[in-house]
Amino acid sequence: MESIRTAEEIKRDLERRGKTIADLARELGLRPMVVYDLLCGRTYGTRGESHRAAVLLGLKEGTIEQQQTA
Repeated sequence: MESIRTAEEIKRDLERRGKTIADLARELGLRPMVVYDLLCGRTYGTRGESHRAAVLLGLKEGTIEQQQTA
């Protein structure tokens, strides 16, 4: 199990790798604005896509439920 990371740790890692927040969002299949909002503290990853993003980024522990298609 990976440890929880802070937004600053994620930003430093992106800088070391020469990647943008938008690059990371695309790699994870997330909307870039959701990732920007999480890393800047404008949202907390409580529900929906922001929760999914927070878990994928390692900002919090949690589970991601598979979406059902109609």
